[in-house]
Amino acid sequence: MIAARRGFIDRHGRVGMKFGWWRRVPGHLHIAGRRLDAPAPRLLANVPSGYGATGFQSSGVIFPTEGCWEVTGTVGQSTLSFVTFVIKKGAGRA
Repeated sequence: MIAARRGFIDRHGRVGMKFGWWRRVPGHLHIAGRRLDAPAPRLLANVPSGYGATGFQSSGVIFPTEGCWEVTGTVGQSTLSFVTFVIKKGAGRA
């Protein structure tokens, strides 16, 4: 579960989080996501360059709404998915 405090909520009410990934196969990481419990705008992801073809890869993911989200990372034919619940906690809650 992601319980986002004020510093992780942008002026549009979106929740931004950083995620680390470990790539065992060479290639560029692509990230996609969808909200499972209600309609929502698409998830946004940033995968910066400079980490080489394999190994650690940082990323930034912006969840446009609270709710239950499935996030999938893909490198070549390999995928990894996880499900997380996103809420805004305390001050900054929209």
